[in-house]
Amino acid sequence: MSRRSSDLSLWWNTLPTALTLPIGNPLPGDATADIAIVGAGYTGLWTAYYLLKADPKLRVAIIEANYAGFGASGRNGGWASALFPVSLEALARVSSREAAKSMRRAMFTTVAEIGRVAAAEGWDINWQQGGTVVLARTPLQLNDARAETANLRSWGFGAEDYALLDATEAKDMANATDVLGGTFTPHCAAINPALLVRNLARTVVALGAKLYEDTAATAIEPGIVRTARGSVRAEVIVRATEGYTPSLAGEKRTLAPVYSLMLATEPLSESTWDSIGLRERQTFSDGRHLIIYGQRTADGRLAFGGRGAPYYYGSKITAAQDRNPQVHAGLWQVLTDLFPAVSAAHVTHTWGGPLGVPRDWWASCGLDRGTGLAWAGGYVGDGVGTTNLAGRTLTELITGQVQSAGDLTTLPWVNHRSPNWEPEPLRWLGTNIGLRVMTSADASEARTGRSSRRAAYFGRKMGH
Repeated sequence: MSRRSSDLSLWWNTLPTALTLPIGNPLPGDATADIAIVGAGYTGLWTAYYLLKADPKLRVAIIEANYAGFGASGRNGGWASALFPVSLEALARVSSREAAKSMRRAMFTTVAEIGRVAAAEGWDINWQQGGTVVLARTPLQLNDARAETANLRSWGFGAEDYALLDATEAKDMANATDVLGGTFTPHCAAINPALLVRNLARTVVALGAKLYEDTAATAIEPGIVRTARGSVRAEVIVRATEGYTPSLAGEKRTLAPVYSLMLATEPLSESTWDSIGLRERQTFSDGRHLIIYGQRTADGRLAFGGRGAPYYYGSKITAAQDRNPQVHAGLWQVLTDLFPAVSAAHVTHTWGGPLGVPRDWWASCGLDRGTGLAWAGGYVGDGVGTTNLAGRTLTELITGQVQSAGDLTTLPWVNHRSPNWEPEPLRWLGTNIGLRVMTSADASEARTGRSSRRAAYFGRKMGH
């Protein structure tokens, strides 16, 4: 391995030894397959899993620059959620109201599907479906929560999917400071993401896939994946590279790698947890513009993360960018403001990594039958669940066989094409100006009690 996995995150550091052992080998030279998948994260591995379940005779090759789970799949916040970065209204504009609702319900069932597969395969991924509570801690955030819930009711989603909470109900779930109310959805499970990706990788190889690790793809072309170790020829090639997509020839402007950073505390005492709550391991956030997210881990830690790290010029990705003392200090300040009881705890792990952001914030998957080139990605940080839906959808697109109740290939994210990002320096300027706008908007709203027009304007421009 090119980098010790224990350096990557809390999740990697707590893996059992058996799951840290090598799973694949470097590409030994030119090879052929029926389907070649570039990227051994959730997208690529779920696609391989469902393809081989549909047809065990398929020759599936997975090409991975580092090792299975090296990227966001092994480092994320551990939310197996139904979150999707595109609004119901935007989905309906390109399809219909019914199709938009079908997309949302497909995400609901995806959460259950991940739990089903983990149980069926005997994977211990620290799964607990406690749902997600989003706290409203200012009057503006409470108004937003009410408006969001009313909008969801207009789409036909009831309290069983999205509940509006009063202050007592919200604090009973997550006893943070200044809570005025919030929302709750049961469609999310807390997991250890590295446990999921490593178990999934081992299972896929056991099913017959060839996993070529330490083999960086340099270009994807119709019928061929090019690497410095040789080429892999296949009738269908799947791009599953998410935040690392700009490293491929011709893909520099396809997705922007935006960093999200995390920290984790030592295991907390039961008295501290009595003060904090999260008894069902609910994942949690609040209504601010600059996204934060957290969970109570299976071993009693708080794992907490958020945006705030800058976008690096030219879509640069290096290991040094996984840690930013200023951003990590800011995350700790936010966490201790939310839950003062954690202030005396030690931070044992800090980490981060890039996620993939399309120019219009649309996650998508698809297949160009003329070229045999398929893709999935652009999850904007909501990939733990969406990758599973992508794997099942790509399987239906590639095999032509409907694998589940309902045809996933008709969902409105399928075959969507996002525009390219602007060339540099416009990409760098726009992305980092957006970060500053969202950061300042939270401070401005807290100070004035009025909604930020700048944040609303910028959100529209970025596809929200």
